[in-house]
Formats: sequence, structure tokens, C-alpha cells
Amino acid sequence: MNAIRVKVSESGRLSIPAEFRKAAGIEHGGDVIVELIGHEIRIRTVDEVIAHAQELTARLLKGKKGASVDDFLADRRAEAARE
Repeated sequence: MNAIRVKVSESGRLSIPAEFRKAAGIEHGGDVIVELIGHEIRIRTVDEVIAHAQELTARLLKGKKGASVDDFLADRRAEAARE
């Protein structure tokens, strides 16, 4: 794990070193998710958070009949056809 000391300004801003931004995929800026876990601050890209949520959802729904988006849409179509 790389670690470097940075200064937080009085307004709460800090500069993330270029090598860290590049490694995290945010070298050109963009939105990130900032989480507080205990006393640690975690910064992740939005894409990373979405991918993790999709992975968790896939694991939770694996093998469950009727749990996919396709199943949901098929149910809605069938319901609309009955009306």
C-alpha cells in the first residue's frame, strides 16, 4: 500500500497525488463516492461502486426464479396484456 502525507486546507480540500488519481482511474477528474468507515475515508469511482453493487446483486439472486430484470419485464408485459 502506498502512503503519502498531504495537507488538508482549512476549507477541507486536499490534493490527491497524480499517481494515486491515475491508479484509481480518476486522473482526468470526475465524480467519486466518499465513504466514512470508522475513522477512515474511502474514495471510490462511481463505476467501481456500481460494479460492486451489480456483483452483490448477481450473487444474491443467483438461481432464484423470477428475480432477473427480464423476468420482471415479462411479468409486466403479461400483466399489461391481461388488462
